Amino acid sequence: MGDVNQLHYIQRYATLFAGPYLEVGSLDYGSTQDLRSLFGSGGVYVGVDLREGAGADVVLDLVGDFQTIQEKLGGLRFGTIFCLSVLEHCEQPFRMAENLTRLLKPGGVLCVSVPFAWKFHGYPNDYWRFTQEGVKKLFPILEFDLRAAVAATSQEGDCRPLGEDVGKIAFSSKYHRKTGHPLRGISAGFLKALARFGVWRWLCGYRYVLAPTNIFMVGTLPLPDRAPMHQEEPPP
Repeated sequence: MGDVNQLHYIQRYATLFAGPYLEVGSLDYGSTQDLRSLFGSGGVYVGVDLREGAGADVVLDLVGDFQTIQEKLGGLRFGTIFCLSVLEHCEQPFRMAENLTRLLKPGGVLCVSVPFAWKFHGYPNDYWRFTQEGVKKLFPILEFDLRAAVAATSQEGDCRPLGEDVGKIAFSSKYHRKTGHPLRGISAGFLKALARFGVWRWLCGYRYVLAPTNIFMVGTLPLPDRAPMHQEEPPP
């Protein structure tokens, strides 16, 4: 994990997370945020990665056979799974999502970060981009509260509620006025006017561009239905 907004998001919603903890893609690549220091004292904390190295307690392929995965993790079920900037590098994201869901204990939560718009980056390869609806398709059993979901650009602290305009930088003064940013609207209109002269057409000749944007979401595995404390006698 290398985006500081991921750390800010997790700190903001820290009360949602309880142990045991599983961090997927935990190898320290040099820009990795240190989640272990935030939650390691609160219970069992396990970091897994495809390669050995600092931060990786277990070398594990999470698209593999679930029985093997379970054995390597000692049969643990997790209260929190962090899967941040990982799924775009997975050739079989549906298989990984299924296995991650099975590793949650009832009531456990998955904190996931996926790119909506980002440059190609291979670790070792880069396959996918996601929307919030795509994340829900990957984890159909989990319940996602979109009030706790955000779209975060590459600028530190720039986090916005999810919506149809995720990642969008519009060159329309009307759009920015409607969203409560009249000064941005003036700037957008000025840039759009410059595009008529050709010099700025490479950027402003589009209706909009997309900022580098990640989507952060938290999903919960529902508790099983509780059996009634007692059953009434059937009528005679």
